[in-house]
Amino acid sequence: MSRIFNFSAGPAVLPGAVLEQVRADIPSWRGTGMSVMEVSHRGKDFDEIARKAEQDVRELLGISDDYAVLFLQGGATLQFAMVPLNLSQSGQTVDYVQTGSWSKKAIAEAARFCAMNVAADSAESSFTTIPPVDTWRVSSDAAYLHYTPNETIGGVEFHFIPETGDVPLVADMSSTILSRPIDVSRFGLIYAGAQKNIGPAGITLVIVRKDLVGRARVDTPTLLTYEAFAESGSMTNTPPTFAWYVAGLVFAHLKAEGGLEAMAAINERKAAKLYAAIDESSFYSNPVDPACRSWMNVPFVLADPALDAGFLAKADAAGLKNLKGHRSVGGMRASIYNAMPEEGVDALLEFMVEFERTNS
Repeated sequence: MSRIFNFSAGPAVLPGAVLEQVRADIPSWRGTGMSVMEVSHRGKDFDEIARKAEQDVRELLGISDDYAVLFLQGGATLQFAMVPLNLSQSGQTVDYVQTGSWSKKAIAEAARFCAMNVAADSAESSFTTIPPVDTWRVSSDAAYLHYTPNETIGGVEFHFIPETGDVPLVADMSSTILSRPIDVSRFGLIYAGAQKNIGPAGITLVIVRKDLVGRARVDTPTLLTYEAFAESGSMTNTPPTFAWYVAGLVFAHLKAEGGLEAMAAINERKAAKLYAAIDESSFYSNPVDPACRSWMNVPFVLADPALDAGFLAKADAAGLKNLKGHRSVGGMRASIYNAMPEEGVDALLEFMVEFERTNS
């Protein structure tokens, strides 16, 4: 069966070259006679995989030795609890910016452990914009400020890094990590679920400044402390070895493709042509403020919602899969992460033009 264009928000499309390498490695990794899924995480073979993956992601993102790079389990959702448990004490104030569904979930979880201050909230705009920074109500004594640079569901993205002074900045970069260069030194902690731009679901990348490690509350379970994983090389318990291996292949692939500067140019171009087609049409529309539209997740609606089912059915038949918008917002959503080839976006645009022509 030929490959389709998979616009899923996650688990998302993986690079074809990586999938081919995985297929080759499944029966016997590097001639060991074992699948890579069978290699012991305590052995030198897997140690090589782990070290190379960390080395490559450090190079891609320009991560200095001031930061620990951790490969954890539990997805980004577990970080909603790990961040406050590790970076604040009971009752301490934390600042959060709410710009969509995922930041809202992070706030609800952190509020169980901290004095919550929602410094900015775009709910009044139905999460279609980002509140101006000069309206943010930040705390003078916050343990950290948390934001979600890209909201996967609503398609809202920060195209700037908030300035927080001496307050550590924490970011859930699950759906934007590796899509362009970033200045890691501006952050206290970055976390990202793998299933968008890193690899298969099951592993979570955490980049944490070392001076913030070792501050967990005394009653925090060992496996919820960054210190335990930093000290063990992310092997406090058996890690998700297959997901870690694939993530390493993705990192190497991105380096071979020209690094994050090259990915940024491609991603910006893909998003620009899709938004241009939507904006030039009276048949499709995008609700997000143009100043904060996502490069990674492009929601759009049809002028007549009665046509939604037909659009999705015909798109599916044309090999354009997983375009249905999140159930909370409806409409359509094209997730165009790193591994979505530009040809996929072009194919979607051709389909949209023809669907509009035959249904206007």
